[in-house]
Amino acid sequence: MIVITGATGNTGKPATEALLAKGEKVRVIGRDASKLQPFVQKGAEAFVGTVEDAAFLRKAFQGATAAYLLIPPDLQTNDLRGYQERVVADYAAAIAEATVPYVVTLSSVGADLTEKSGPILGLHNLEVKLNAIKGLNVLHLRPAGFMENLFMSVQPLRTMGMLPGPLPADEPHAMIAGRDIGAYAAERLHARDFSGSSVQELHGQRDVTMKEVAAVVGNAIGKPKLGYMQVPFLMLEPAMVQTGLPKSTVALMIEMWKSMNSGALKFHEPRNAKNTTPTPIETFIAEVFAPAYSSMAAKA
Repeated sequence: MIVITGATGNTGKPATEALLAKGEKVRVIGRDASKLQPFVQKGAEAFVGTVEDAAFLRKAFQGATAAYLLIPPDLQTNDLRGYQERVVADYAAAIAEATVPYVVTLSSVGADLTEKSGPILGLHNLEVKLNAIKGLNVLHLRPAGFMENLFMSVQPLRTMGMLPGPLPADEPHAMIAGRDIGAYAAERLHARDFSGSSVQELHGQRDVTMKEVAAVVGNAIGKPKLGYMQVPFLMLEPAMVQTGLPKSTVALMIEMWKSMNSGALKFHEPRNAKNTTPTPIETFIAEVFAPAYSSMAAKA
């Protein structure tokens, strides 16, 4: 039995589907029973509950051969770091009590840092807590920033007529599609070919500049002259708060982006066949972003 947390999300869903296709017994965890039902129809077992419920997690991991752990995003909480630490502690206790032998985590590039990494510090602490569990074989996936993060730019893209963001326009950086992370996690959970504590970086298909990304987005949504603007943090912070995000959460995200721009938050492996994933930005924009953008525009 393989337990998948965040089973309906950008990485959990493709991981679940891949494992079911391989004939694995899968237990999916989520807060909404209706969203888990498609997996149940394919043979999965559903556990409905929240990762903030320690008793629920202890039950969910019983009898598991392996588990995929991620901290479900909760950007609306006024104490994001406190939320992360509670989930990390509950995961570690439940995994240890159930003596799950194999775990793959969704960590992040920058999880090696012990400060100034914003919300990634919670993932650093997840790695540390799990590494301390005696006898656990744990593989920490450290991917690049998600292509799905582009959805944060939809509203300002409409109002400003350009793609805004915190990163420099001409500096190449790695981006990855969530489905590629899920597919990779499924492969390793199925093979269970890792031992002790290990890390695997995932660099995405190639490095791209935000200027390139804006051009791809523009061509896909019928705005071929779409440009990109790096927004100064003094402007970006209040703009993000105005969208409804708590000020404390925004401050953590700004801290993370500052570390990215300074070069402190970075990969440590050169790009190679093992850490390169298949989905290019063009495919993601065409298949995921553009249809969602059109749907949002129709509802606006």
